[in-house]
Amino acid sequence: MRTILIIGAGRSASSLIQYLLNKSEKENLHLVIGDLSLALAQKKTNNHANATAIALDIFDENQRKEAIQIADIVISMLPAHLHIQVAKDCIIYKKHLVTASYVSDAMQELDAAAKENNLIFMNEIGLDPGIDHMSAMKVIDEIKDKGGKILLFESFCGGLVAPESDTNIWNYKFTWAPRNVVLAGQGGAAKFIQEGTYKYIPYCNLFRRTEFLQVEGYGRFEAYSNRDSLKYRSVYGLDNVLTLYRGTIRRVGFSKAWNMFVQLGMTDDSYVMEDSENMSYREFVNSFLPYHPTDSVEIKTRLILKIDQDDIMWDKLLELDLFNPNKKVSLKNATPAQILEKILTDSWTLQQDDKDMIVMYHKFGYELNGKKEQIDSKMVCIGDDQTYTAMAKTVGLPVAMATLLILNGKITTPGVQLPISKEVYLPILKELEEYGVVFKEQSMPYLGYNPDKEFS
Repeated sequence: MRTILIIGAGRSASSLIQYLLNKSEKENLHLVIGDLSLALAQKKTNNHANATAIALDIFDENQRKEAIQIADIVISMLPAHLHIQVAKDCIIYKKHLVTASYVSDAMQELDAAAKENNLIFMNEIGLDPGIDHMSAMKVIDEIKDKGGKILLFESFCGGLVAPESDTNIWNYKFTWAPRNVVLAGQGGAAKFIQEGTYKYIPYCNLFRRTEFLQVEGYGRFEAYSNRDSLKYRSVYGLDNVLTLYRGTIRRVGFSKAWNMFVQLGMTDDSYVMEDSENMSYREFVNSFLPYHPTDSVEIKTRLILKIDQDDIMWDKLLELDLFNPNKKVSLKNATPAQILEKILTDSWTLQQDDKDMIVMYHKFGYELNGKKEQIDSKMVCIGDDQTYTAMAKTVGLPVAMATLLILNGKITTPGVQLPISKEVYLPILKELEEYGVVFKEQSMPYLGYNPDKEFS
């Protein structure tokens, strides 16, 4: 039996584990599922004969090394900052490693050691990053193989609620880590390149600069800029591209409404609010508003945000029960961002029968034989239920597929890497189609730069 060690049995591991268990008989696999919670690890085994659950504390060096030693390959589904200790042990014990996380500087420093030991350290093989890389590189390579020159590359992705479960006027529910949603866009200006000119969007303006997208059968969406669209320019071989932009997808109107929280200061995570555990939701809102002897919190909020009582923006705030004097924050020493997350979780948690949805959209503008053309590539994936969500599928399945390809000698290039080579993306994209992750490509006239459509 070939042993696969999976460290971390959280939500993103559900589809990953199920895929490998389904393949275990044919592929002669045994899964060791390690998590700080033994009960969670046991639940994820589904009582399968080819799976063993273990309690694994990543900070227990002996426990960690013992588990890694017996594996043929290691999958780390831990938070990104915890991968490095696992990676260093994989070097020591000569084990391949697969993660869905961005390549950190510390991980990249292991590249030479991984190559020296002929080890594959595959990273960024989830959804975003992951499927975005693979689906983009497929089209980019096809264009280049024909002799084409890439002029424009725009890429968008978003985790959303499926249409049948879209039951609030924000058209949004948390499908992944709520904290990441609250803190989105912070930590520096968004930067990209457009028609050869570098562009920057400070956080204070980020959610008012959106691009509209149309996806057949699913309607209209908007996208706001990711923090750094330029980091993959060289990785994708697009050093000379005129336009490169990456963004996050939401339903139209979300960004404008979210900007109210930004303007009030509710997304700030840099300081603690005094006596936060005893604060009501209404007092939380009022803490960001100027004092007035007679005006209510509602009136002050509308004045500072410049919205009317019949504005849908006001309805969105009311829907969140923000002005309730009886609901307590109940979080000690909390930051504004943590309190906002708590309030939003009340309203935006997926219900038992809700389904999530992933939308990905790429635009490729290129010149071939003196003619400018464009390809739009779109993918929509709907979750099955609250265990096998669209997010769990699109994050976990590519990880599992890459792991099996490495074990079977189909991926052979050593080193710390991303899934941008044909030996990685071609078989994985093909197999993902069997699980409903299908990209539909459409050729059209090159649209290029249009100032009327750049930002809403």
